[in-house]
Amino acid sequence: MTTIDPHRPAPSHADNETLLGRADLNDLEAILAITNTDVDEVTHAVKDNADAIFTWDYSLSRPALRKLYEKAKTGQWNGSTDLDWNTEVDIEKVVSGDQVAIAAGLDPTHYDDTVLKHWGQKEWLDYGIQNRRWTLSQFLHGEQGALLCTAKITETVPWYDAKLYAATQVVDEARHVEVFGRYIDEKMGGAYQVNAHLRMLLDDIVADSRWDMTYLGMQVMVEGLALAAFGFMHQLTEEPLLKKLLRYVMSDEARHVAFGVLSLKEVYDQMTDAEMAERQEFAYEAAVRMRDRFMSQEVWERMGVNPRDVLPIVLKDPTRDLFQQMLFSKIVPNCKKLGLLDRNDQWLRRRFEEMGVIQFEDWEDTGSEYAAFELGSEMPAAIPGG
Repeated sequence: MTTIDPHRPAPSHADNETLLGRADLNDLEAILAITNTDVDEVTHAVKDNADAIFTWDYSLSRPALRKLYEKAKTGQWNGSTDLDWNTEVDIEKVVSGDQVAIAAGLDPTHYDDTVLKHWGQKEWLDYGIQNRRWTLSQFLHGEQGALLCTAKITETVPWYDAKLYAATQVVDEARHVEVFGRYIDEKMGGAYQVNAHLRMLLDDIVADSRWDMTYLGMQVMVEGLALAAFGFMHQLTEEPLLKKLLRYVMSDEARHVAFGVLSLKEVYDQMTDAEMAERQEFAYEAAVRMRDRFMSQEVWERMGVNPRDVLPIVLKDPTRDLFQQMLFSKIVPNCKKLGLLDRNDQWLRRRFEEMGVIQFEDWEDTGSEYAAFELGSEMPAAIPGG
């Protein structure tokens, strides 16, 4: 294990301009400047800069990963037969019943002094439907990103036990892409294109040559946020097909995040401060990219509203702020478990304080919590008191 010298100066970190392309974390113009330039794009190529690693050591040297692998084998489900696709979904009734403004992260009363002041119940309901389509679409695209990344992890991770588990996750992710894609197509009327901020993050994760960065970007950051977002929607919706779909997906998702935490803990405990600084920066950039995508600028544009006219108010909406903070309820404790928060003079802790999400640091990490999400268990509430 690497010995850390407490008297050694901490490595200097890149600034926001270098990491994010903007100096101010909340620079709205810079955020909205990132858009999809080809709205008709069907295929998207990213160069995968990684070596495929064989290992001839077949010893079972990591019991925690082997336990996870055994749970994955017994936790399989079939999206075609375990979900009732004959369920009728009246999307207007569903979104209205799910309390559209709350589920979308917005409180209509905050928008009386904006271009939305003439919106009535119909417009807010339409916004809620579009926001649901957009949100589920980003879930779908993120799951395809997880499919590719886990296939890459199977190739690149040097440990036998990790390769075995990663192979089960490839199957899980294929199932997730299948069920989200089918739900959006059959029940929601079609998908939105991938959000530009999400696509940038997925590109960065796939393109990085270091196997632990694939783990960190996908297993801990993207999957961690997805687990929280799925839990939030599962708790809010009363639509039975979507509720069951999310419950099944979350039973897999918790294992996936645990896979990242259990694997990286061993690696990060041995890294130098300089190596950890790179991981801290990557985690911060990933967190900001995911936060930026939840501005859902494509929905506002679909509704005929210039995002610049409403997003300054949206960013100050306390209802949305709570929703956004809750999305990081899995990421922050997992970063703490991995030692990312406090290495190098607490650099990442200060970034999460600036983002307003540090309050989740003492919540249970997914490496310990994942069994609670197994099918048949009483799942933890996504919203405290919910």
